Amino acid sequence: MSIIQSFKLSSKFLPRACAGLTLAGFILLAVPVTGLAQNNPPAAAATATAPAPESPPTINDATEQVENPYGLSALWASGDFVARGTLLALVVMSLGSWYIMITKWIEQTQLLRQGQRAHASFWNAASLRDGANRLDADSAFRMVAEDGMQAAASHEGGLAKQVDLNSWILMSLQRSIDLINNRMQGGLAFLATVGSTAPFVGLFGTVWGIYHALTAIGIAGQASIDVVAGPVGESLIMTALGLAVAVPAVLGYNWMVRRNKVAMDRVRGFAADLHTMLVGGKAAKSAVRGS
Repeated sequence: MSIIQSFKLSSKFLPRACAGLTLAGFILLAVPVTGLAQNNPPAAAATATAPAPESPPTINDATEQVENPYGLSALWASGDFVARGTLLALVVMSLGSWYIMITKWIEQTQLLRQGQRAHASFWNAASLRDGANRLDADSAFRMVAEDGMQAAASHEGGLAKQVDLNSWILMSLQRSIDLINNRMQGGLAFLATVGSTAPFVGLFGTVWGIYHALTAIGIAGQASIDVVAGPVGESLIMTALGLAVAVPAVLGYNWMVRRNKVAMDRVRGFAADLHTMLVGGKAAKSAVRGS
C-alpha cells in the first residue's frame, strides 16, 4: 500500500476515532454525575425525615417535702399504749419541771428584793412598829417582825411567863423562819424526783422499742434496715426524751437550792437582829406598847 493510500485511510479513520473518543469521554463524565444525582435524593429525604432533637427536660426547682417516717408524729401514730403512755409521762414531767423552776425563780427573786427593802428601811425606823409598817404587807420580813413583836407582847401574861423571854421569842421567830423555808422548798422535791427518774422512764421506752425491733425481725425472718429502723428509732427517741427531761430538772434543782440558801440566809440574819432587839428591855417594852 502506498503512502498516499495510507494517508487517505488515516484521514477517513481519524475523524471517526476522535468522535468516538469524545463520545466515550462524555459517557465517563456523565456516569459519576448521574450517580451523584441519584444518590442526593435519599440523603435529602433522610434529612427531611430525621426527627427533631428532643428538648431538654424541665427541672422543677421546688423542693419536694418528704415526711419523716421515723419522727415523733410517726412514733405517736404507730406506737401502742405503752409507748404513748411513756411519752405522756415524759411530757408531764417536763412541763411540771419547767413550771416549778419558773415559779420558784419568781418567788426567790421577790424574797431577795424584800430583803433589800427591809435592810434599807426597817432598821432606820424610830421603833420596831414603825419599821414593820414600812415593809410591804405581803413581805416575808414583815411577817417575821410581826411574829416577833407578837411574841414579846404575849409574854407578859398567861403560861408564857413560865418560859424566859429569850426562848419564847426565839421559838416564835424560828417558827416563822421554818414557815418561809417550807414555802420556798415547795416543788423542789418534784424536781429531784424528775431528775432522778426521767432517764429510767426513757430507758423503759428504749427497752420497749428494742422489743418491738426483735419482734419485727422474728416476723420478717431477716434483719434488714427497713424492718428494724422504726423500732430502733423509737428506742433512740425515748432515750433522748428521757435525758432532755432529766438534765434541766437536775440543773434547775441545784440552782434553786442555791438561791434558796442565799434568800433564807437573809431571812435568818434579819430574824437574828430582830431577836436581839426584842430581847433588850427597851425594845421589848416599845414593842409591847406599839402592839
